[in-house]
Amino acid sequence: MTLVAAESTHLPWTRPMTAEEFAGLDVPDDGTRVELIDGVLVVSPSPTFSHQWDSGQVFAALFAASPPDVRVVAAPLDVRLSDDTVVQPDILAVRLADVIDDRVTGVPLLAVEFLSPSTRGHDLLLKRARYERAGIGSYWVFDPPTGEAVVWELDGRGRYREAATGTLYDADLRVERPFPVTLRLTR
Repeated sequence: MTLVAAESTHLPWTRPMTAEEFAGLDVPDDGTRVELIDGVLVVSPSPTFSHQWDSGQVFAALFAASPPDVRVVAAPLDVRLSDDTVVQPDILAVRLADVIDDRVTGVPLLAVEFLSPSTRGHDLLLKRARYERAGIGSYWVFDPPTGEAVVWELDGRGRYREAATGTLYDADLRVERPFPVTLRLTR
């Protein structure tokens, strides 16, 4: 019997994965979100109807209010924050100058996440910390069941501070950064 070495396609379980290795994965296009945070794969199920309905409304408001040199896009779109972190914010705003070869190459101006039971901890803890460390100027989080919103902005020390809160099903929420926009969701 002859043994033949074959190229391995197994994930590197004994060490953190790199962004380059992550880029080489064959991820199914079935709505499942696959991200890399601190070298660890994070897999989330596809979003619910209310998640998509609310995120669509926020996307439309941001798209309409964005200046000509800014692009607002929705997931799925990989954003490489470091050599071991590649995320897919639900919505992000980037400078047009930071899109090269159809990829986001600079730091986004804004990352928006809609909470769900499967992503709540990642969005409020892990991703918030990674977005802050990467220097993303504004981070917004929405909770579809309640309509609650929290807007964080980087302060002069590079730390997120709460800039606005509200319940978007009850009243308008005016946000000034990264560009002025008024948000209000309908159920």
